[in-house]
Amino acid sequence: MANMTFDRDTLRALADEGNQTALDRLADLADARGDLDELNELLDEGSCRAGHLLTRRAVKVGDLLELQRLSDAGCDEAGSELGRLLAPPAGADED
Repeated sequence: MANMTFDRDTLRALADEGNQTALDRLADLADARGDLDELNELLDEGSCRAGHLLTRRAVKVGDLLELQRLSDAGCDEAGSELGRLLAPPAGADED
């Protein structure tokens, strides 16, 4: 299949009708623009892709509070990453 580019308005209309793939594509476009506000809005609309992209950004900068917020919003990946970052280093003794 050809790699086609669709305009944001068309994708938004499809997403508003419940098309999850269009919602995820909007998340990719927002991420490419660095539009964190739109990514957060898409997460609120149920885009798992937006949650993944926001999690990736939070891990990159070590933002534990953002990972907790994403986890609380239902992003399992963020919860896993938060747990991984908070875990003691391998071989470390816990007191």
